[in-house]
Amino acid sequence: MHLNFENSDKKLIVYMSGELDHHSAEEVRNMIDDRLDRDNYNKLIMDFSGVSFMDSSGIGMVIGRYRKLHMRNGKVCVTNIKSSVKRVFELSGMFKIIMAYDDVEQAINNI
Repeated sequence: MHLNFENSDKKLIVYMSGELDHHSAEEVRNMIDDRLDRDNYNKLIMDFSGVSFMDSSGIGMVIGRYRKLHMRNGKVCVTNIKSSVKRVFELSGMFKIIMAYDDVEQAINNI
C-alpha cells in the first residue's frame, strides 16, 4: 500500500494505492494517525481511486479514523471508490456513518 498526503484548506487528503488488507491496514493506520496528530487535522479525505482490494482490516482502519476524528468533532469522508471496494463499504454499512463523494474536489467543498 502506497500513500500520498496533501493538505487543502486544513483538510488532510490521503491518496491510497494498492491493497488495503490485513498486511497493510496497521501501517496505513499508523501513517494517517501520525499526520492527523502531528498537524492537528480534524478533517480527513481518503481517496480510494488506487485501491484495488479491501478486506475487514481495511474496514477497521476506516472506522477507526472515523472514531478518532468524531471524538475531536471532526469529519471523515471517502472518494473515488471502485465498484469492488464499494461493495465492501455497502455490505459493512459504513455508508451510514461515512460520506462518499465522487471526487476529492467535491469532498473538499462539502466537509
